[in-house]
Amino acid sequence: MSLSTVLFLFLAHLGVGIVVTLLFVSREAGVKFFRFNAGLASILLVIAFAFYSQSLRAALAPTTGALHVSAAPSVLPLMACTALIVFAWATIGRLFTRFRTALMAAAAAAGVLAILLEAVEFSRAAPTAPAALTAASFLTSSLLLGGACTAMILGHWYLVIPSMEVSHLQSIVKLHVASMIARVVAVGLAIAFALATFRPDLDPGPSFRRYIFSIDGIFFWQRVLFGLAGPAVLSYLTWQTAKIRSTQSATGILYVDFFTVVVGEVLAKYIVLATRVPV
Repeated sequence: MSLSTVLFLFLAHLGVGIVVTLLFVSREAGVKFFRFNAGLASILLVIAFAFYSQSLRAALAPTTGALHVSAAPSVLPLMACTALIVFAWATIGRLFTRFRTALMAAAAAAGVLAILLEAVEFSRAAPTAPAALTAASFLTSSLLLGGACTAMILGHWYLVIPSMEVSHLQSIVKLHVASMIARVVAVGLAIAFALATFRPDLDPGPSFRRYIFSIDGIFFWQRVLFGLAGPAVLSYLTWQTAKIRSTQSATGILYVDFFTVVVGEVLAKYIVLATRVPV
């Protein structure tokens, strides 16, 4: 495990999450909103590939003495997602405006496929959880990250377009709350599976139960506190403020909410690589 691998997973999931959640934002947010977020997703995905290359170099150089980069199956659709979203950023508001939704949907589909293949690869390399459970964990992580980021930026966009209907912010906050619930369920199932299926006769290493109550478990409890409990409370508060049409208050809460989600998901990537449990 290396820091570059953790950052690759985090940035890839965040970038894909932004692309997916943009499909749920109304056109009334304006061309500049979509260009800004498409550009942000593009930058995140490009940086993710830089970390991916670095992690490959660190993994292969000690054993082979030279770098022979071969893309894993999940990297190819992620490249397609990156290429499509870069093209969308370059053309939104200039060319192909009518095909914006189709272009964004194709990028989102490629990104989701990349995450699903990533989960399958992870499950094959470390069969501590079913591929379906790992896929659910990775997908909910991406959706939670993307939903929090897009909601935060959309809330801020009311300063740019004050006349925009509050219902648009309410809709994306609903999506964020739903992704938060789905994330908690996926993590809960992963933890329950890890605790229930540990076999000391087959796995001589420490159990996940022992891990979470050891000194290393501080990362797990920080992940639960900052990445699940904190965003759960903050997303509820955001929804309540959005209901009373207080966009500025909702945006302020979303800034804190996004920060806690980022902390939690970075820790989640570290834990999944350290313990092979997709929390």
